[in-house]
Amino acid sequence: MRSFRVVTAAVVLTAAAGCAAQESAAPPSVPTPTTAPTTASPASEPSPDLPDPDERIPKDPAKLAAALEKTTEALAEAIDGWDKKREPPEDVELLALHHQRIHRFAARNPEIAEKAFARLPERLAAGARDDTRAIRELLALAHPVKSTSVIRTRDARPAAELLRYFKQAERRFGVEWEVLAAVMFAETKFGRVRSASHVGAQGPMQFMPATWKAYGMGGDVQDHRDAVMAAANYLRATGAPRDYGRALHAYNPSQRYVNAIQSHARQIKRDPVNYYVYYNWQVYVITTKGERRVTGPSEG
Repeated sequence: MRSFRVVTAAVVLTAAAGCAAQESAAPPSVPTPTTAPTTASPASEPSPDLPDPDERIPKDPAKLAAALEKTTEALAEAIDGWDKKREPPEDVELLALHHQRIHRFAARNPEIAEKAFARLPERLAAGARDDTRAIRELLALAHPVKSTSVIRTRDARPAAELLRYFKQAERRFGVEWEVLAAVMFAETKFGRVRSASHVGAQGPMQFMPATWKAYGMGGDVQDHRDAVMAAANYLRATGAPRDYGRALHAYNPSQRYVNAIQSHARQIKRDPVNYYVYYNWQVYVITTKGERRVTGPSEG
């Protein structure tokens, strides 16, 4: 069964993979959530101690390193106080967005980034290099669109709910939950991207109909638990856990994609808090006129 890269998630910098043989485009299905969707918090001004959604990212390496170290520490503390069964509070969202924007700047400015990372503690520097490398790999796969209107989004399911599905799939199929989380993060930013791909790949794990029929076990492609189970089933059938490189390449035949997934999975293994960090990173769309963030604070 031949795999291919799907444009939609690549455009939103989640480097989506089409997990199937190529078929003609199909209209997206309406998702059927397992529980009621979370509601967004009312818009409010950020606390003076929190970064603004569009706060300037420092270009000086020393200041960039200081900003990353400070933001990472504050974000970990905010995540520790967050009830993962509920939507993220303001401090988690704003700090995670600033953390993401620092890494995106670093990915686009490697010389500044490397000088900044050299000033960081070894563990933080290793993580920053992994994240920056992954973003750079996914940027290389992006295909600009004319308008963000082609990308439909929704709220992500609660972080604790998704983590439960990843771990259930690991127990059933032996595929590491960190890899499954990294795949959903790359494909649709944990289900935030609702659009089907230009060739008809659907759901939070972006399955083509033929592959879903073969590996979906009779489930609903739009259901998050069913999609995670199917992805684990497919990865197991194509080489995991013995050879994750081979299995991920079957999911998307791009070495850049494989590198990015493995970098993000390595980060989650290094510290499970990184799963919650990634959960709060937002969707960016690359358009012919530049990039735009379409989810998160002050958006939607």
